[in-house]
Amino acid sequence: MIRKILRDDPAPLRDAAESKLAKSSVAAAPARTVEDLLHELQVHQIELEMQNESLRQAQLSLEESRDRYVDLYDFAPVGYITLSRDALITEINLTGAALLGVERRNLINRRFASFVAPEKRDDWYRYFAHAIAHDDNQEYSISLQRDDGSRFHARINCQRQIRAGKPPTVRIAITDETDRSNAEEELRIAATAFESHEGMIVTDANGIILRVNQAFVSQTGFSADELVGRTPEFLRSERHDTIFYEQMWKTLRENRSWQGEIWNRHKNGKVYAEWLTISAVTTSAGQITHYVGTFSDITQNSEAAAEIHRLAYYDPLTQLPNRRLLHDRLNQALTASARSGHYGAILFLDLDNFKMLNDTRGHDVGDLLLIEVVRRLHTCTRAGDTLSRLGGDEFIVLLEDLSERAEEAAAQVKQLSNKIINIVEQPYHLKDREYHCTVSIGISLFYDNDETIDALLMHADLAMYKAKNAGRNTTRFFDPEMQLALDRRSTLETCLRHACAREQLQLFYQPQINSRRGIIGAEALLRWRHPDRGLVQPHEFIPLAEETGLILPIAQWVLETACAQIKAWEAHHSTRDLCLAINVSALQFRQVDFTTRIKQTLEKIGANPARLKIELTESLVLDNVYDAITKMQELKAIGVEFSLDDFGTGHSSLSYLKQLPLNQLKIDRSFIRDLPVNSNDAAIVEAIITLGRTFKLNIIAEGVETEAQRDFLQHQGCHDFQGILLSRPVPLDGFERYLELSYG
Repeated sequence: MIRKILRDDPAPLRDAAESKLAKSSVAAAPARTVEDLLHELQVHQIELEMQNESLRQAQLSLEESRDRYVDLYDFAPVGYITLSRDALITEINLTGAALLGVERRNLINRRFASFVAPEKRDDWYRYFAHAIAHDDNQEYSISLQRDDGSRFHARINCQRQIRAGKPPTVRIAITDETDRSNAEEELRIAATAFESHEGMIVTDANGIILRVNQAFVSQTGFSADELVGRTPEFLRSERHDTIFYEQMWKTLRENRSWQGEIWNRHKNGKVYAEWLTISAVTTSAGQITHYVGTFSDITQNSEAAAEIHRLAYYDPLTQLPNRRLLHDRLNQALTASARSGHYGAILFLDLDNFKMLNDTRGHDVGDLLLIEVVRRLHTCTRAGDTLSRLGGDEFIVLLEDLSERAEEAAAQVKQLSNKIINIVEQPYHLKDREYHCTVSIGISLFYDNDETIDALLMHADLAMYKAKNAGRNTTRFFDPEMQLALDRRSTLETCLRHACAREQLQLFYQPQINSRRGIIGAEALLRWRHPDRGLVQPHEFIPLAEETGLILPIAQWVLETACAQIKAWEAHHSTRDLCLAINVSALQFRQVDFTTRIKQTLEKIGANPARLKIELTESLVLDNVYDAITKMQELKAIGVEFSLDDFGTGHSSLSYLKQLPLNQLKIDRSFIRDLPVNSNDAAIVEAIITLGRTFKLNIIAEGVETEAQRDFLQHQGCHDFQGILLSRPVPLDGFERYLELSYG
């Protein structure tokens, strides 16, 4: 090395040596020559260069180590995140940023909790609080959520870090465990599926049993220990020959699956049939590693088919034929009637007040009653008759082969129906309590097969409702007049649907007078002027409107028309103090937005709420007292008045009555009709008036027709009246003429 330096360029070293020698002491004896000094300098320079090379190598190693650390940190399979004491991200590796789905530069100073699933954030705050306060290492499972809404299941390791003079931080390591969680879930599903109700078996590629489920143990009678390690051959029943098994294995090798019926032998020696499905488990290369077999016992298939038939055609509670089977038998009965010339009959039975029993005693008691009724009906019917349950408390009795003459056939059916009525009304003992039940029966005779099944059932149903309307616990036969009435009702319903739009509805007004003959207001009564039928009476169309729901738009029209009339009356001195009463139906009052509709209508029209009086019936109010009180109080707060209509005809409770925010009691016309002759009516009216005074309510009597009635009422303390003695309900122009006459 030295020779190389001297050979390359010795001049600088020589000059340096001579200079050093000249500066030395003159007196000193020259101990070393220039050549010696030159040599020393050369050696020193070589040592310096070697030290510099070592430093460069150390620096390179340090840089390589730092790069390796950065690579290990950034590209580690685990996300590393450093959190400040405020749980803000201060440092994160590339893996962590990739897991969170956000660029690293956009994560600094972001709150880590924003990436925790909302339902897990409380848990995270507890984890962090523990980590910032303790030195121990903690691991948790948590659900994390990226900004795009996607989630992954993660395991986090939290560890506190302390640096001198700085606040503590928390280093967390995040591992994505979604795949492992999914795998565990799949394993749980597979394990649950394996322990299904069907027998399952797993073998290796050679058919050696590795595992069986409990269902297979139950099917074969062998324990798992007796089955594992053997092949399924020992279960053979000998009902299949060698060719059968060869063909099965050939199909299994070619298609990787096989299914079919197979007979095996139980441990007790009994042979049974199973439906077997075998599937091959293969590697990605297609090599078979296992076989999975599923066994379903099909020896009970005949019993299962019978059960399916029973569920499809019979009522599960009473075991009677249901509607589907009844249709089949009715079809056969019509054909037989046409062939034989004999009458048949359908009896439509409906238990009276059955719903009350269900509501008061419960459906279990109701079911006991139905079962007992069916038992009694069986004692009344013949072996060839069909007794069917349509549902609920409705039954059908199908009678065949009655007389050839209609009168005799009707007499036969009437005799049976009387027998049914008598036996059904006998007392029942249900859960140690006595109960009484009656039945209404509608009857429809048939002869040949001219009538359709649906028509016959409808006729019998219609006749049953006639029996209900006749007082229940009785029988009614269908006749064509019933059908005509049904057709008329259907036509009337169609016309009623267009009545509002075609402006056929009209309000009539019946004056309400006080004892001084002054008009205090009127009751608005709905009328329908049909273009062909003329004036349709309320009792004809109001019930129909209630049943069909048409009462709701009609009631809204009545409300708006009445409010508009109140507003119009405000402009005249003689009418501005009049109150106008309207009737409210149960369906209308039960609407959730009933009070809102009243308020909105009054506000829209600008009518004075204090001039509107709403008449409610006892039954409507007592149906849900607390709801009624709430609605009434809400409307009374804005000035609307309330009158309890038909008072005395229901089942009033004084405890409820005193809570109702009423202004008026209206005595029902049924108590007025025979006044003052009928002492009972007189006593009732006197009691109602006294009650009204007690509750500080105004009393008005409707249906006043004679002077004697008015005088009696006035003598008892009732000073407001309504009835034909004063005026019939009249159209608006008639009512206004009545006002003119009254006020001169």
